[in-house]
Amino acid sequence: MRYLITGGGTGGHIYPALSIANEIKDRHKKAEILYVGTEKGLEAELVPREGFKFKTIRVKGMPRRINKESFIAIKELFLGLKDSKKIIKEFKPDVVIGTGGYVCGPVVYQAAKKNIPTVIHEQNAFPGMTNKILSRYVDNILITFKESEKYFKYPEKIILTGNPIRKDIIEIDKKIAYKELNINPQMPFIISFGGSGGQKKLNDAMYYVIEKNINNDLQIFHITGKRFYSEFMENLDKNNIKLGENIKILPYFYDMPKGLNIADLVITSAGAITLSEISAIGIPSILIPKAYTAENHQEYNARAFENKGAAKVILEKDLTGKFLNEIINSIINDKNKLREMSINSSKIGNVNAAEKIVDIIDNLIL
Repeated sequence: MRYLITGGGTGGHIYPALSIANEIKDRHKKAEILYVGTEKGLEAELVPREGFKFKTIRVKGMPRRINKESFIAIKELFLGLKDSKKIIKEFKPDVVIGTGGYVCGPVVYQAAKKNIPTVIHEQNAFPGMTNKILSRYVDNILITFKESEKYFKYPEKIILTGNPIRKDIIEIDKKIAYKELNINPQMPFIISFGGSGGQKKLNDAMYYVIEKNINNDLQIFHITGKRFYSEFMENLDKNNIKLGENIKILPYFYDMPKGLNIADLVITSAGAITLSEISAIGIPSILIPKAYTAENHQEYNARAFENKGAAKVILEKDLTGKFLNEIINSIINDKNKLREMSINSSKIGNVNAAEKIVDIIDNLIL
């Protein structure tokens, strides 16, 4: 069988696509898998590294307002449709899977026009524009949040699957993780990070939190993001703030699966992948959605968790160090609340999303 997978632009679209591709590869040893992305997208770096065949099309995102860039994007769209048609003709896929981002628009549309079975996966509680357009043409619409269902016009196509996650996130030995990260299991442990690139507003608030908890029995790993690290450390030094062994500031955290598995509380933005991972483990969270994301989808994601009792949401416009510190203390010092939030987080989590998605794909073509 030949599987064509497409999705790109951000890790939120690419990593679920790779999880699906790896599940197909594990299940069907003779499967041929082709990933289609753009030359300049993050997928051009990540996909070949995973060992999958990769081809590109020409396409650009459509600006929110009509301007000169709109006409360039329309021209690129027609080129992308032409490129997609050529790739589909040459590869002859049995099924096409799109995970969002503008790159998957021309590919999935051309496949659907040729009556090739097609599936899209939506990671967010508020769907992206590309997936909303494609929903008219595809066979199945796979969703992560039940809350996104009302934004699609074809309920008979919708299947709730969850968001595929990397397998190593649920295969961690906690005893080893405590030892390797030098974390005392008898003391509360918090991880805070603003997505892979960091979050300035969160960094500013966490500066206050760290200052107030230097001598407390609270262990904190704060990940600033590489672009904010130097400034953060310089400010600590300038104000003569000496960190104890209970607090670590990192530009990037390569052992995130280990850290998440032993964290008592996570403070983060509300990207779909992060939420899928913390709910798979069952971690309580304080969510600070980034205000500038497309269609404000992070707030929709965060509210879905808050409404189910798994998280407390603070909007960036309301975020201060003092307020964040108060919320942290109200949660971390209340074991009943922590336990209840953890249970609710686990109820949202879906550790078998990739398997479910490939089951659906197989039912379409086998």
